[in-house]
Amino acid sequence: MVETAMVEERVAPLASRIAAREGCEFVHCEYLNDGGRWYLRLYIDHEDGITIEDCTSVSRQVSAVLDVEDFIPHAYNLEVSSPGLNRPLNTRKDYQRFSGEPVRIRTASPILGRRRFRGILDEFKDDVVTVTDTEGRAFEIPLEKVHSARLDPQI
Repeated sequence: MVETAMVEERVAPLASRIAAREGCEFVHCEYLNDGGRWYLRLYIDHEDGITIEDCTSVSRQVSAVLDVEDFIPHAYNLEVSSPGLNRPLNTRKDYQRFSGEPVRIRTASPILGRRRFRGILDEFKDDVVTVTDTEGRAFEIPLEKVHSARLDPQI
């Protein structure tokens, strides 16, 4: 898995720069093998939503740079899309932007005997995420303990 991490670490900054030039936010990338085929998936977002044109433009530019730099060891399919309704929360800005939204958070170590939290992201202050569950219980989760966090839209 060192190989996948290396690819993701090298792709992320260049994809971030290209997305920013296009007025988009780079959310994250993943390089993975699925059914014997390699995929490089880039996720971009914008407050007003992402269009096909945004994805196409970012894809073409990233592809051109990757063709020149040629550091990815396998043939792969490049995919660029929105992060979807259950997008991950990766940055402090994400936690601030999505305050008031339903989320799912997994922690690296237990907090009050739990590792999974689901509720409304009430506040993000001083690197602490406050989530209130459906029973009205508020949980304060230090950002350094968050393993993963995603929006959890109720459809």
